[in-house]
Amino acid sequence: MWGITYLILSFAAGWEITGKLYNHEKRSRYYPKAREALQERKENFIWVRAIASFGIGVLLLSWALYLIAWLFHVRMGTAQPLFQGNLLVQLGTLLILSLIYGRRLLRKQKLVPAVDLIQDRKLFKKETVLYGILLLLSFALMFYIFFIQGGSLYAGFTVFSDYSPHTAMIRSFSRSANYPTQYPHFGGEDIKYHFMFQFLSGNLEYLGLPLDWAYNLPSALSLGGLMILLGQMAMRFGGRFGSQILSALVFLCPGGTAFFRFVHEHAAAGDLWETLRSASSFIGYTQNEGWGLWALNVYANQRHLAFGLLVVGSVIWLFWDWLEEGTAPDTALQSGERSSGQWFLSRLMTRKAWVSIRPEAAIFAGVIIGLCSFWNGAAVIGGLLILFGFAIFSDGKLDFLMMAVFSVLLAQLQSRFFVWGSIVSPSYYFGLLSEDKSIPGVLLFLLEISGISVFGLIVAAFFMKRKARCILFSFMLPLIFAFFVSLTPDIAVNHKYVMITWAFSAALWGDILASLFAGEWWKKAAALVLTICLTATGFYQNVIMIRGNGPGRRAVVDLASPLTAWLSENLTEKDLLLGPEYSMSETTLSGCMMYLGWPYYAWSAGYDTYARSDVAKAIFSSSDPEEVFSLIMDEGIDYILFENNMTLEDITCREDVIRDLFPLVYEYEKGGIRIYAIYNQAES
Repeated sequence: MWGITYLILSFAAGWEITGKLYNHEKRSRYYPKAREALQERKENFIWVRAIASFGIGVLLLSWALYLIAWLFHVRMGTAQPLFQGNLLVQLGTLLILSLIYGRRLLRKQKLVPAVDLIQDRKLFKKETVLYGILLLLSFALMFYIFFIQGGSLYAGFTVFSDYSPHTAMIRSFSRSANYPTQYPHFGGEDIKYHFMFQFLSGNLEYLGLPLDWAYNLPSALSLGGLMILLGQMAMRFGGRFGSQILSALVFLCPGGTAFFRFVHEHAAAGDLWETLRSASSFIGYTQNEGWGLWALNVYANQRHLAFGLLVVGSVIWLFWDWLEEGTAPDTALQSGERSSGQWFLSRLMTRKAWVSIRPEAAIFAGVIIGLCSFWNGAAVIGGLLILFGFAIFSDGKLDFLMMAVFSVLLAQLQSRFFVWGSIVSPSYYFGLLSEDKSIPGVLLFLLEISGISVFGLIVAAFFMKRKARCILFSFMLPLIFAFFVSLTPDIAVNHKYVMITWAFSAALWGDILASLFAGEWWKKAAALVLTICLTATGFYQNVIMIRGNGPGRRAVVDLASPLTAWLSENLTEKDLLLGPEYSMSETTLSGCMMYLGWPYYAWSAGYDTYARSDVAKAIFSSSDPEEVFSLIMDEGIDYILFENNMTLEDITCREDVIRDLFPLVYEYEKGGIRIYAIYNQAES
């Protein structure tokens, strides 16, 4: 109940904030050309405002909650500060909303003003049905691959590996007090990974929601909300309801040419139908494509990506007015009195191109994007790149500059607060995951992973109006960034920037396909072929995702494990546990800080896992008690977990030295696990 209350209060707060941000009166006053474009199509703005209200409200209230909890724990020593944090945040929000609504009642105003929110009621009814279906699909997907049944937690095989650090982070807040925040799979250091979505889920579990609901509810709302926002963007291009259906289809079924090659190879081998019926692994012919790297599985795996794009997309929607004003039809250009080059120079060299239009909205938008940095950093970078493209062709460039400055400043402040050093290390890296780094090789790789999604839009640009071409250019910037810049040790994480381009480009494809389906028979046929080419690989990858996470293909963890309970009750965020390199397990679900969990998670986030791995192997393999004791003291390890027949990477671990040095404080016979405490021996 209290978890739902928290989300409702977040939405209500966001609703009031977005009423100021998307101010209809100022929109009409400052953007006359954008207003004319709006009058040509009827816009049910209630959907965008509702989505933005959820995203922005959750963003702001969760940050307020985190900071208050941090203060209560770090400064006042409160053991579980989420109680005080929720009390202050929820009561404070309720008080402010009561004052706002009370003032409206005294002035005999509507409690919830609905200015121009629903302009086309017939369209609104169709949108309600479509968006209801999209939300149901989102909920079905999230609960299919991650759910609790019979006291056990089930996570599908295509996602459970990433869920290990995510669920560990969630539990570090709901069962512990992870302030200052650490990375549970690399405890004792800073936090380099965006964690606030997990903090939100941890708080929802603390407030009474089961773990699956605490994680799935905001995830499904984020994914469904993102598809609704993309549908509204598609409507903003051409005003066709069908474009919303098609944009959702293209978004849900991304992918390149892998399916067609797969069909050709297995048809030649004579086992196509059997393989189509039985295959349970993602298809692909490029590096890491077998992970589902370019499929919808990314959004099921990285839950916080959809939330980040929802928030950033809400800001992109706001600045769309700036772009529409700058790219509106130009009579001088149409009559030939000036060239396209002169028009472009006017976007740079005139006072109108630079003078601020709505500085207060720009600053607040910058704050919103900046605060999203530790929800999903890739969404922030991708969003800023898209907005940079918008700025090139828009009037009011100072607004874009102010937005960017506040975003970067807030991101830097958070990095200074959470990270010991730099959170990213930018470097030039051409070609992403392409094995052939030549230009033809990289272009072939792009064709393989995206099919006609990217190259088709480039061709379509020749037939687009200027505004659509400018938006297309902006949407392509995250993809270009992915192929030229590396920010982390693992270049594979750049796939998120490609997915960001594909996500927002789905709105363009929705409009293109809808316009073709509305034309003559040959256009309808072309639209059908294009739709199949765009979605065939993604559709089959989704079949694999469903099949690969079905019965018998799920990791199972006992939620009632005595080991999980003991670790939660006896270890704090200050205690460092050395044990096997666990992925998702009864140990990780306690939320404890591990000296070294599964190394890939921490390594890809920027931690030096190799050094700790060497130390861990030395501790578990050494026969010298003094060496073992010295290493443990130097590393600040507080507990050692040993399980039967334990190995660590390429060595067989020995328990005799540890058993002789330190007292046994817990034994879990069912799991063959023993835990030794270091502090007792150190104190003696």
